[in-house]
Amino acid sequence: MNDFTEFDAFQLCRDFARSIAVPLNEGVFARDPVLVAQLRKTVLSIYSNFAEGFERDGNREFFQFVSVSKGSVGEARGQLLYAVDFGYLQIERFEPINTLGQRASQCLGGLMRHLNTSEMRGRKFKFRDDRNR
Repeated sequence: MNDFTEFDAFQLCRDFARSIAVPLNEGVFARDPVLVAQLRKTVLSIYSNFAEGFERDGNREFFQFVSVSKGSVGEARGQLLYAVDFGYLQIERFEPINTLGQRASQCLGGLMRHLNTSEMRGRKFKFRDDRNR
């Protein structure tokens, strides 16, 4: 992969984020600006950590940042449950968004397992590894 946007896990995270943006942008959460701000920060964390981890060019670092992204997906799902419980979001709208979040989380977990077991250490080690042969 040459760019973080090429990963299926990142694309699922984007789909999840976009699904959250719909009720946020419609003003459904208008009665709770603190929740809106927190959800936006949480979603931003998903994107930012995935991208930063990839750009560090090492599997261990990427694993750590993907783990943070995965945690942020869970955090957003929890915040959406709060929105349901406090009447900002109907359960019928929550369920498909939550399903996307679950899929994104599973895909991030799969990427983490791959990174954890891969013999390739990352792009920044390629030159060093080639020199040592």
